[in-house]
Amino acid sequence: MPKPAGEIDTRPGAAREAHSTRLAGRWSPRRSGIPQLLRLLAFGLLAAWDACAVHATGSARGEPRELRRVRLAQRLAARAVRTLGALKGVYAKLGQFAAIRLDLLPKDATDALAALRDRVPPLPAARIRRVVEAELGAPIDALFTRFDDAPLGAASIAQVHRARLPGGDEVAVKVQYPWLEAALPADLAIARALVGAVARLAGVRRSDRERLFDEFAAGLRDELDFEREARVAREIARNLGGDDRVVVPEVYASHSTRRVLTMRYHASVGLSDRAGLARLGVPARAVLEILARAYATQDGLFHADPHPGNLFVIDEPAAATAPRVLFVDFGLSRRLDPLLRRELRLGLYALLQRDLDAFVTGMQRMRMIAPGAEPRVRQAVEQMFQRIAGSGGALALHGGQVVSLKNEAKALLQHTPGLQLPNDLLLYAKTLSHLFALGADFEIDVMQVVLPSALRFLAQRD
Repeated sequence: MPKPAGEIDTRPGAAREAHSTRLAGRWSPRRSGIPQLLRLLAFGLLAAWDACAVHATGSARGEPRELRRVRLAQRLAARAVRTLGALKGVYAKLGQFAAIRLDLLPKDATDALAALRDRVPPLPAARIRRVVEAELGAPIDALFTRFDDAPLGAASIAQVHRARLPGGDEVAVKVQYPWLEAALPADLAIARALVGAVARLAGVRRSDRERLFDEFAAGLRDELDFEREARVAREIARNLGGDDRVVVPEVYASHSTRRVLTMRYHASVGLSDRAGLARLGVPARAVLEILARAYATQDGLFHADPHPGNLFVIDEPAAATAPRVLFVDFGLSRRLDPLLRRELRLGLYALLQRDLDAFVTGMQRMRMIAPGAEPRVRQAVEQMFQRIAGSGGALALHGGQVVSLKNEAKALLQHTPGLQLPNDLLLYAKTLSHLFALGADFEIDVMQVVLPSALRFLAQRD
């Protein structure tokens, strides 16, 4: 029976969830997968046209073959980003997943696909409002005294709108795109074919192709569950509760479901907003130290998306002398498997002792080396060991050297066939590389900050 206007749904959570699931399950064109396939087919046809155009114009101008190849790769990458961003959901996430697979794709492609992490075209506010009303079981005006139509941001699976609760609290409402759950079976089937095709071209074995897709699908399902994200946010808040310089927004359970997440809004300035930070008088070193120490304590469950769009400084008068760092968006988070943590520790020991055999053996235990590829991988790792030893050893590295080594490690992944890393390890490495890159931007040695935590990690016993 419909509820009277203005009445908020007070049914038990299971009943509300069943109601929203029925709404999400209604037939839509995307549920069939046909619109997605047509758009991908259009991408393929336009990509073929691009290839012909670049070849024809390049030949007419007498351009070298390598220059034509680079121009074509750039055009294809830009077109792929536009296509995946417009499709949103599984496809934008697939692009983000591919952006960290340095072991499968060339640098030009991964650099272009990284743009998908920041922003995609938003949905009209009317559609978002309907999702909120269906999920929370009441008209938008009964749920909020204000709901801004212009989003604070739009990403691959959701967009965020600022709003105000009846009690006066300012909140940020993260709303999942309405078709995602209903279209998930078709989208995953298409994504499986795409991942298989790209991995096959990259020479990945069938069993590893299946593992690669399973990692992607499992991570995607986690990100689509906003109740899980709320639990992660609360757990990370507890883990960092001893540091009042770190802020994790409060979750409002009364206005949250699996597809809507409402959290407290904090006025803040992004880490990439140099002018805003200067206005607050925030010392960059203090901010980076807070951030580095926070991540150094997240070696179990960690926020895996620390790009500047997810990290802020609270805009408040005390920011100049006692800045507080705000973390947002906990959808992309990971809990490192105990076995992976153990292998990381053993790998660090081997690196410190310059024991190449132990390091490569650990890689084999983690199925990181394809059959027949060990000689190439061993040679590449040995070169990396020599590079680190030439810099005084792993513990003697400063932040700038770590950033340089990160770039060399990326090249190693891209130019060493048969080297295949677990996705969670790549996410962890990407998280650390973001921190060191921020340190380099602000001319701060992050290595000095994280070294004590690294030593404690090495001292742990399994």
